[in-house]
Amino acid sequence: MSGPLLLPTWEQLSDRPEIVATMRRYLEQIACVLRPGSVTGSDLALRSFAAFLRETAPEVTGVDQITRRHVEDYKPWLAKRPGQNKARLTTATLAHRLGTLRMFFVRIDEWGWEQAPARVPMFPGDLPRQDHPLPKALDDAAAAQLLRAAQAQSRLLVRVTIEVLLRTGLRVSEFTALPADAVVQIGVAPWLHVPVGKLREDRYLPLHPHVVTLIADYRNQHVPTGHPLLVPRENGRALDRHTVTRFINKAGAVAGLPHIHPHQLRHTLATQAINRGMSLEAIAAMLGHRSMDMTLRYAKIANRTVADEYFAVTDQVDALYAQAGALPADAIGPKMARLRREHHRLLGNGHCIRPEEMDCAFEAICENCSFFQTSIEFRPTLQAQHDDATAKQQTHRAELFAGLLDRVNRDAS
Repeated sequence: MSGPLLLPTWEQLSDRPEIVATMRRYLEQIACVLRPGSVTGSDLALRSFAAFLRETAPEVTGVDQITRRHVEDYKPWLAKRPGQNKARLTTATLAHRLGTLRMFFVRIDEWGWEQAPARVPMFPGDLPRQDHPLPKALDDAAAAQLLRAAQAQSRLLVRVTIEVLLRTGLRVSEFTALPADAVVQIGVAPWLHVPVGKLREDRYLPLHPHVVTLIADYRNQHVPTGHPLLVPRENGRALDRHTVTRFINKAGAVAGLPHIHPHQLRHTLATQAINRGMSLEAIAAMLGHRSMDMTLRYAKIANRTVADEYFAVTDQVDALYAQAGALPADAIGPKMARLRREHHRLLGNGHCIRPEEMDCAFEAICENCSFFQTSIEFRPTLQAQHDDATAKQQTHRAELFAGLLDRVNRDAS
């Protein structure tokens, strides 16, 4: 057996040679296009299903013999499996295992493999629904406590690690892999070049001069000339996630804070930025988000308009609870009343019908906003935007404007 979940190895599954051969051939194919971590996850998911078949369906000798019944039997079998340090696998792990297995069936069917079942035996509904909690960020007071505690640490590497993560929003894997030449000068300002990483895109982040000085001091004291990493350990070895976590919680303990996950520092910077008016597009660029949907999660954390309107009527609502009377007609507040009155603002390719007092959470991406409206007179502009996106190979943007064009054409017909 192998791995923390005690799944059999491919060699131990050799009594099902046709199944093993098909699955391993599939892994070879996806290894040509996916990252190693994704291939490893697929390997684990397929070995799990192969182990289930050997245990419960000995009559199945080839992937083409797998039916819907086997998938339905596999789901409860998988749900009873022990997790790592847990009695059962988590919902996220179940969703990953089942989703990976479904993609296996979908792909070999699309590829026309003769080993594929007659029909794909899995559906999107086979994947369990997952919770989507908001990002857990440190509030301003806790972030300030952590930074002060880090600045008081005698070990400079602890201070460098925490300040860089708090001030840049880097993922830990990005920070530990920064090359020695990552700090660059563009014009008169220092920037941090973050190489291709999790989402296969590199980016540049503006660097606070204080952070530039801090990194330079650490490198002068502890990093020999020619070392390939920007911030290695003092002994020259690369930092890892567990060490970074220990650094953060060492300072956090001094500050009296509970356990902090390194990714919380990334969430903290994003939350601080959005609460202080930074545009969603700028936050997405800073964090290296490919989809604006990833960034919009932060917009749910604090809506200034809702908070302002809530506290504007709190006293009047409190007065209602203190007496047996009807709620005054003006208890909703004059600003909230104005929120209910729609108005139109002309855009380059449509109209915005957002109430005038409501915060705009989208700024320069109006076409994705629920308050955006367009019509046939804007078709030339929309067509030009679609053609521009197509010429620049901006697939998602081209699809967006194609959908808007379809909508206005339908409305006009």
